[in-house]
Amino acid sequence: MSKRKSSDPDDDFDREDFAEMRPLTRKQVLDMLRRGETLEEADLRGMDLSGVSFEGANLTNAKLGEANLHRANFRRANLAGASFWNANLREATFEGANLEEADFDYANLDGVSFRDAKIKKAIFPVKRLSVEAVQRSVRTGERVKMEPLRHEDED
Repeated sequence: MSKRKSSDPDDDFDREDFAEMRPLTRKQVLDMLRRGETLEEADLRGMDLSGVSFEGANLTNAKLGEANLHRANFRRANLAGASFWNANLREATFEGANLEEADFDYANLDGVSFRDAKIKKAIFPVKRLSVEAVQRSVRTGERVKMEPLRHEDED
């Protein structure tokens, strides 16, 4: 297992410690991405990460629920098992990303492109977005268009 070192030589922690840490800040996430560090199993729920480039990053099993990821770049990122529950992903790009078993339930995917993404066993908000639209985006890069939420869908 890879270790992430802090400036304190006695403070050696690994991914399991993400759960016990204080929440990461946007600056810390950007610094980790710049250094090429893993965000595997990171808890980024509710953060404003709009416009951030996660290109090629490892976010396996990361928690991104309720995060603002508007126009984020996830090209070639590993997002296997990641949770995007109720996240704002409007106009994000997932070109060539691994989205196997990722959870997009209740997420805003309006304007998202999934060109060449791996989507096996991924969960999508099917009441507002057809599986066919996602598959077409995977094939062509066409940005998906979500249906408006109807009041009877809120239950």
